[in-house]
Amino acid sequence: IGLLRNQYDDGSGLDLNYTKINGIEYGTIVSINEDMPASPIEFTVSQNYPNPFNPTTTINYSIKKDGLVTLKVYDLLGRELETLISAHKPAGNYSIEFNAEQLPSGIYIYRLISGSFTASKKLILMK
Repeated sequence: IGLLRNQYDDGSGLDLNYTKINGIEYGTIVSINEDMPASPIEFTVSQNYPNPFNPTTTINYSIKKDGLVTLKVYDLLGRELETLISAHKPAGNYSIEFNAEQLPSGIYIYRLISGSFTASKKLILMK
């Protein structure tokens, strides 16, 4: 039996104690490093869910550093339909609900801008 005992920090803020037997790791958390920052390490915008939706959907996003954040919804012709966010936000993880009750069924685009970061995703409204 190949047996190896080790303790390591995998960068997640958790110190792990594990044993490796025949190539399989069995482990437990032995401590939590509370000095790890809760702030995200990158800018992200997730695909809305549910998608397709009717009439509300949720959009999650992460902001790496403080700054002006804008989140807007556009039609496929590029016309701005709604501003969901336009505010200074501290670094962190966020969630916002979009209610498209006033819009017809169709495909729309949402775009998040924060500093030099820009990301767009497609959402589908089906009534």
